[in-house]
Amino acid sequence: MRDVAGQALAFVQDLVTALLNFHTYTEQRIQIFPVDSAIDTISPLNQKFSQYLHENASYVRPLEEGMLHLFESITEDTVTVLETTVKLKTFSEHLTSYICFLRKILPYQLKSLEEECESSLCTSALRARNLELSQDMKKMTAVFEKLQTYVSLLALPSTEPDGLLRTNYSSVLTNVGAALHGFHDVMKDISKHYSQKATIEHELPTATQKLITTNDCILSSAVALTNGAGKMAAFFSNNVDYFIASLSYGPKAATGFISPLSAECMLQYKKKAAAYMKALKKPLLESVPYEEALANRRVLLSSTESREGLAQQVQQSLEKISKLEQEKEHWMLEAQLAKIKLEKENQRIADKLKSAGSGQLVGLVLENAAVLSAPGQEEAAAKTGPEPVQSTSLIGVLTRMSDSEVLDVDSREDLIKNHYMARIAELTSQLQLADSKSVHFYAECRALSKRLALAEKSKEALTEEMKLAGQNISRLQDELTTTKRSYEDQLSMMSDHLCSMNETLSKQREEIDTLKMASKVREARRGEVVSGNVIFTMALGLAFQEQMVKRFKVFINDFPSSHLSSYLK
Repeated sequence: MRDVAGQALAFVQDLVTALLNFHTYTEQRIQIFPVDSAIDTISPLNQKFSQYLHENASYVRPLEEGMLHLFESITEDTVTVLETTVKLKTFSEHLTSYICFLRKILPYQLKSLEEECESSLCTSALRARNLELSQDMKKMTAVFEKLQTYVSLLALPSTEPDGLLRTNYSSVLTNVGAALHGFHDVMKDISKHYSQKATIEHELPTATQKLITTNDCILSSAVALTNGAGKMAAFFSNNVDYFIASLSYGPKAATGFISPLSAECMLQYKKKAAAYMKALKKPLLESVPYEEALANRRVLLSSTESREGLAQQVQQSLEKISKLEQEKEHWMLEAQLAKIKLEKENQRIADKLKSAGSGQLVGLVLENAAVLSAPGQEEAAAKTGPEPVQSTSLIGVLTRMSDSEVLDVDSREDLIKNHYMARIAELTSQLQLADSKSVHFYAECRALSKRLALAEKSKEALTEEMKLAGQNISRLQDELTTTKRSYEDQLSMMSDHLCSMNETLSKQREEIDTLKMASKVREARRGEVVSGNVIFTMALGLAFQEQMVKRFKVFINDFPSSHLSSYLK
């Protein structure tokens, strides 16, 4: 209901502005037509009519104020029915006051139009338009009276509960809509007839620029009234069912509320029910918007997938490294065994060659050496430990290594293993650090990409706005230059014409003074009245020209200097 009331307030404000302009420009027209008050005195009838029209603001402004108070009294947490709209009574009183104002000015308006018809400048076509306007003004007052009657009926339930039954609400609201449509039709007729009247007056030879401008202003205000009345009538027709349903809200069994107090009680119960329902509702948990959650989920999935992929790559790399280390150790051992076999085979071949060349002599020498060196060898063996034993057969040679050599090989394998395990741990930590950095840089690049896209969009929008602003500036500058040039040309022409008229006036004054002096001299000499008719004719022409100069100055003073000064600045 508050939204609908806000729309009605806007329509009433437009209507009030149009009514103020219509009455004000009508007052200005009375001052300049059929008699210009700057040149001659207007009739007592028009003086009184102008005085009443000058008071129009004190009757029209309260309409806007009353509607504003009615709008402020309607809130979202109140029950809006006719019984509770107390401010509607105030608006009805202001509307009644304006109707009294229309009734007061209507006779003067009709007499003023009759006075225009009696003027010598009024043609038959203009007289017909004046008669049509007289009928239109009567219809306008009658429509406002009808509208005020229905509004006062709607204001009754807020002061007198039994003044209007709820069953009659629909008929009253329907009649209000019909009255608004009638007001729209009357204003269309006024605009049409006044446009025809202004066209005829502009063609008159005595039509001044001030009259043309005033007629245009009155016509524009009448058109604004027509548009405002049409919008208000359409708005009311579209919402009449809503008004009937909402303003008739109340007990079904009864004919209406007992009093406005019952509506207040109902409002209190409604507030309590709303508070109870609000208490039952559990507050929703704070959450991010759906679109933002989807975007975050996409980022999370992409980062998780990339992290899982990198983890799989690291695991595969570690497995390959371990396999390669095992293969390396295996082949190193194989290489050592092959080297030992090669040395043993070379030694065996050398021994065979020596034994084949020396024969038994070598064998005996060896036996004697063995017998003689047996005690020394036992002592050396006790000191150095057991030597590697080599057994040869037809199959091959088997060499048994000593315990010290076996310990050296094991310690070397442990050192190699520890070295590569430390290297693997170092590479794993470096890989994890690189993984975390890559995820961070990816998220930062994604955010920067989004910011860049937003910045590009903002840049495009600002560029378009700047282009439009530049076009508007150039257009306004062109209009300013054109208007300034036209006003300067008009003022220069007016100034030149005024100067020429002043020069002509001064010359004629000098001629009159010369003729007066000549006539006085001739009267003194001859005692006769000479050139009396000529002097009278010149004086009459001078007076006429002085009057024309005075009118021209008044016209220049009435020129729209405010517009000119604003353009020249």
